[in-house]
Amino acid sequence: MNALLEVRNLNKHYPVGRKGLFGKHRMQVLRDVSLTVHPGEVLGLVGESGSGKSTIGKAVLRLIDSDSAAMVFQGHDLTTLAPEKLRALRKDMQIIFQDPYASLDPRKTIRAALSEALDTHKLHTGAAREGRLVALMDMVGLNPAFLDRRPHEFSGGQRQRIGIARALAVEPKFIVCDEAVSALDVSIQAQVLNLLADLRATQGISLLFISHDLSVVRFISDRVMVLYLGRVMEVGPADAVHFNPQHPYTAALVSAEPSLKHATRRIRLEGEIPSPLSPPSGCVFRSRCPYALPACADGVPDLRPAGTDRLKACIRDDIL
Repeated sequence: MNALLEVRNLNKHYPVGRKGLFGKHRMQVLRDVSLTVHPGEVLGLVGESGSGKSTIGKAVLRLIDSDSAAMVFQGHDLTTLAPEKLRALRKDMQIIFQDPYASLDPRKTIRAALSEALDTHKLHTGAAREGRLVALMDMVGLNPAFLDRRPHEFSGGQRQRIGIARALAVEPKFIVCDEAVSALDVSIQAQVLNLLADLRATQGISLLFISHDLSVVRFISDRVMVLYLGRVMEVGPADAVHFNPQHPYTAALVSAEPSLKHATRRIRLEGEIPSPLSPPSGCVFRSRCPYALPACADGVPDLRPAGTDRLKACIRDDIL
């Protein structure tokens, strides 16, 4: 199956500090990240805060520029696409933001918020507009009578449903869900996750689902990519990564999850996440890894096969 989105060797840094004699410091937030998303697939990105998850989502949508990367979406090279062609392609690439309180303009009605993208791409014009707006509200489980209300009249879960409706308005093929449920109560999280899963099944939409919670990612994803300090640690089918992690960092994430079914040996990570300004040599996880060897400092481990459809960036095969 041809990939809908293919990204190779994505790198991104941000300049930090004052510009001095030798220029600004460079904070490398992504290092040679590669991923693919197939039609109708959900790829989950998981990792602690600061691992670079949201930066990947913004980079693949060209909301920010990468330092270097090969990015192809539906056969189009995103890195060289002219602005007018990129604007037209955005109809197929949408995003659901983390904060439903900040992502909606408080001055606009829901009708105006949903119509904005339709106007930009000249979709469902004239008499067809009202039917499309009603259908979008029905699709996300909201009363169409709410169309003329403003964001402050809704709860957090309802606002996130409006954000989802806005992303769906232009009939995209691919949506980045950037921590789309992390700001919601647990019960509301479940409702929104079920909604996204239903939309994926009925609309055939591909998702890049970003979260710091591995159990949430496992629920909705086909495959999972685990990030640490801007590097990929492990990739594989969601259940396989969760129940049989191949990388010590993934194992630590799994062991930290609360469970009523069985006791899991907790893998405690010592110390703080290193600064991206001065990452460890070799494997970036080695300074917190309970299984680190002196050889882990010698070079960056390759992302190598670790079973069927599995990849890991670890030199050891004798620990998990």
